Amino acid sequence: MTQATAPLHDVLTDKATGALAGAAVGDALGGAAEGNTPEAIQRRYGGFIEGIVPPFNADWRNARPIAPYHKGDGHITDDTLMTCALVDVYGTVRDHLTAHDVAAHLVPLLMGEKRWIPEFESEALLLHRIFLAEKWLVARLHYGHIDPREAGVGNIVNCGATMYAAPIGIVNAGSPDGAYAEAIDVAGAHQSSYGREAAGVYAAAVAEAMRPGASVDSVVATALRLAKDGTRSAVAAVTEAAQSITDWRGGLADLRRAVEPFDTVGPDYRAPAMDARIPSRTKAIEELPIALGMLVAARGDYCEAVLGSVNYGRDSDSIAVMAGSIAGALGGLAAVPADWIADVSDASRIDVTATGPAMAAVARDVWARDAERAAEVAAARTAYAGAPALGAAE
Repeated sequence: MTQATAPLHDVLTDKATGALAGAAVGDALGGAAEGNTPEAIQRRYGGFIEGIVPPFNADWRNARPIAPYHKGDGHITDDTLMTCALVDVYGTVRDHLTAHDVAAHLVPLLMGEKRWIPEFESEALLLHRIFLAEKWLVARLHYGHIDPREAGVGNIVNCGATMYAAPIGIVNAGSPDGAYAEAIDVAGAHQSSYGREAAGVYAAAVAEAMRPGASVDSVVATALRLAKDGTRSAVAAVTEAAQSITDWRGGLADLRRAVEPFDTVGPDYRAPAMDARIPSRTKAIEELPIALGMLVAARGDYCEAVLGSVNYGRDSDSIAVMAGSIAGALGGLAAVPADWIADVSDASRIDVTATGPAMAAVARDVWARDAERAAEVAAARTAYAGAPALGAAE
């Protein structure tokens, strides 16, 4: 058993752990289904996925030579590996992050530190597991020496920067506007256009879900308030469609129809359209709107939101990460089934509850620095009241 057993002593730690453990469990459950349609998933598993399942392809080493990953069997994927890496960067910087911190800390971590990779069943550099859109970080920042704030330009526009942005929401808990701004800056090193926008909106949604008293409705309202262009339109369309869904098992096609006008990938996830994943003011990534739609359809229930995301297929692991993190933040660690946490932790050889307390501790340090900065600003502004006008006579 690798699950942490220490009690969670405060609301911040409980919500942070719920968010990150909830994301990791969703990731592990969703990995097996990734890239497939709901119909194919049901044929393969004899019905809907209801928990941890084996790989979709038994011969996973050779099924997709470009991605010989052991997905399924409770293994976390690159979504969680990147999230853990960002938690480590926060642990080093212990302050708000920028795109320059991605270059200074995240990229060296990707290139220089071996970690256990469950999908490889061995230790390896994270660089060797992350997919092409994430290898972009190393190519552009380490080898290309591009300004980190602009390095995401030219990459395929996808959910890559969004999938690991939950820690940004945690460090800005209760401040969705701050989370949005920080994530937009951080994501500039990785993504552009609606891929960057989604990272900001997702981080804001997590920040709102971290607020005591938050609800699914307040999370969706926050996303709609901050989202721009096609991302806002997609979130609005999908969450509106989800309002009339009482069980995701009968609503998967409805959610897909709602997001389809904004999704550039097309009906065949493994064979994207020629104009897929290019910058646009009118399009959106599919994952975030669907995750929010699943939360609405599930009325915030963690298990239902995650299972709906998993059985939706397509980029199911990332959808389940986003839905799982928000539901986990809303409900705390107790919302995430303990047996799923234990099974994923054991199968992946990683304690999925460890990053939550680490991020809560970082958040408290950052908030202390925020308070100091705010006091300095307040003092400067107070000084204006007693200062003589420039040029005034002595």
